[in-house]
Amino acid sequence: MGHPEQQATASEFASDPSDTLRLPKVRQRTGLGRSTIYRLIAQGQFPSAVQLAPRAVGWHKADIDAWLEARPKAAQ
Repeated sequence: MGHPEQQATASEFASDPSDTLRLPKVRQRTGLGRSTIYRLIAQGQFPSAVQLAPRAVGWHKADIDAWLEARPKAAQ
């Protein structure tokens, strides 16, 4: 039998994988590069990634959408 914490984490992502974005999709949606994303995370200015597997991370789509909404809009 597995640990309850592991089961909760696994089921969280198994429920709807479309709610989790991998780095290429995050880059596409934000227009930011990989190093900029990780620099902003380190500065506390971008949503943190969530661990999907030992060597895989993703971002909650809602977190990315909220971050994009909070960004100032460019002047026309």
